[in-house]
Amino acid sequence: MADYKNNTKILKPRISNDLSALPLLKKDILDETSFSEAIFSHCHIENCQAKRVSFKQIIFDNVVFTDVLLQYSDFTDVRFENCDLSNVDFRESSIYRVEFINCKLVGTNLSESTLRNVRFNKCNGKYAFFRFTDCVQILFDNCQLGLSDFQESKFSKVEFKNTDMSQCQLFGTSLSGMDLSECDIDGLGVRLQDIKGVIVTSMQALALSTLMGIVIKE
Repeated sequence: MADYKNNTKILKPRISNDLSALPLLKKDILDETSFSEAIFSHCHIENCQAKRVSFKQIIFDNVVFTDVLLQYSDFTDVRFENCDLSNVDFRESSIYRVEFINCKLVGTNLSESTLRNVRFNKCNGKYAFFRFTDCVQILFDNCQLGLSDFQESKFSKVEFKNTDMSQCQLFGTSLSGMDLSECDIDGLGVRLQDIKGVIVTSMQALALSTLMGIVIKE
């Protein structure tokens, strides 16, 4: 399986080249329903609530989700491209080998979810919720994550590349060994123990020095 040219190797979704283009209708999204090997393109799902829905080998292309709750759901080998997932509730879901490409994720709720081999590329995830998520092999590449919430999350092989993390809340989340030197971390919400071993530029280190109670005299 191919991986991306970054420090963190992210496995791509295992998606068949022979998917069927199908309509995605609100009436079909019910508790514990399953969808597999399909492309859902240029549609709008609105006012939909369902739990434990399974999506496997799916491409969502230019799909808009409005007032949607898909809690406890399973997304395996899925690609979201040019989709609007703002304020969608994915709490406590399982997300494996998934790509979010050029998507709007403003206020999207992924709290308490399990993420494995997930790539976010050129996504707007301002105000998104990742609190208490279990993240392994995750890449945020050229994303907007200002004011998002990652508090008390578990990170393993997580990379932020050229990403706006200004005022992100990461209290209780260890950033040890992570390279944030290419990111905007202005106003980052962390504890002193959270940033032990983090890699930053000299200017970023000055900004973080306030956590140690250091007063810099010019």
